Amino acid sequence: MKDIFSQSASCYIHNPIAYNYYKGTWLRHPAQNNLAPLTTDEKVRIIKDFVNKPTIIPNNYKEWLLIQFGEYFTTYFSAIYTKKYWATDAEGLNTDWVNERFSLPELSDILKGAFEEQDTNFYYAKEMRYPVTGGYKVFLNNMAGQIKMNMNKEAVLIDVDSKYVEFLDGTKEYYSNLISSIPLPELVKIIRDCPSYIQEAGNDLLATSGQLVSIGFNRPDVPEYLWIYIYDEDIFPARVYSPSLKSINNVPGGKSSLQFETYYSKYFHKKLEGDGLISHVIAKGEQMNMFSEKDIEVIDCKDVKYANVIFDHKREKALSAIHAYLQDAGIVCIGRFGEWDYLWSDQSLLSGMKVVAKINNEMENQ
Repeated sequence: MKDIFSQSASCYIHNPIAYNYYKGTWLRHPAQNNLAPLTTDEKVRIIKDFVNKPTIIPNNYKEWLLIQFGEYFTTYFSAIYTKKYWATDAEGLNTDWVNERFSLPELSDILKGAFEEQDTNFYYAKEMRYPVTGGYKVFLNNMAGQIKMNMNKEAVLIDVDSKYVEFLDGTKEYYSNLISSIPLPELVKIIRDCPSYIQEAGNDLLATSGQLVSIGFNRPDVPEYLWIYIYDEDIFPARVYSPSLKSINNVPGGKSSLQFETYYSKYFHKKLEGDGLISHVIAKGEQMNMFSEKDIEVIDCKDVKYANVIFDHKREKALSAIHAYLQDAGIVCIGRFGEWDYLWSDQSLLSGMKVVAKINNEMENQ
């Protein structure tokens, strides 16, 4: 991926240092390794429960958290953040997605981080790359320039017997191979004569939706950190990141920017939206001493229907049924919402590349 992206753009390489906000206190990320700013009482509770954590085989994500971090940290940090980010309770999630996405500390790491500020970056990714100009999408310029793309076409019907796709504008395209990154619950709705049990399986696949409040500031020094995790329940956004720290070219000269991410699902509905959410973000941003309202030059709020796949306990069975049906129907699915998996951007691109390589190889061997 590094080689592919470098063909399209020069990039900044960031040391992924993030911070956490917890009840008025800023802790370096991951919080479990950087407890020094907390009160002595809280540090004692966290360390004591970490030492006495249960040794069970986890049946859900809540139990997995308990055996990794102990009860106090799980209750006041991880479980709260889970509800904010995944828009469901930790008990409702399985552990299929966890893999290497967590820093799992040794007792010695927790003790060191509780006594003094740490310089070591315990984050699971050691570097992050971002284009110098043009935003993330320019990573794809070299590939996009080599193919024909029809944009702004909404597929409304797929006939797998006659092998064609109909679009909202009335046009129709026949295909020999069909590769789809459409979210699976939407895909099964537009397949002609799709069985009812597959439609029901599509309804069992759950994802979060996102509310993005983006703020442009009239001064260059508002963001202190590349991104932030927020553990307080009364602050609705789960995360904040700074596009202007990713690249100074993402803003005009002398400006800076932040984007606040709030999530919801069928389990946890929106608390606010539109102007109400914007007002909330401004008030909480001031409360966190991140900025003042007078610093704001421009602000935008948008809703994104599909944000993250929810790894609940129905996912595996429903996904297996849908993928088996689609394979028989000759539709190959790629990407985060085609594979219905927790894929990062590079993994999503690889998902498509592997499929195309397989199809090309089969055609060459025919």
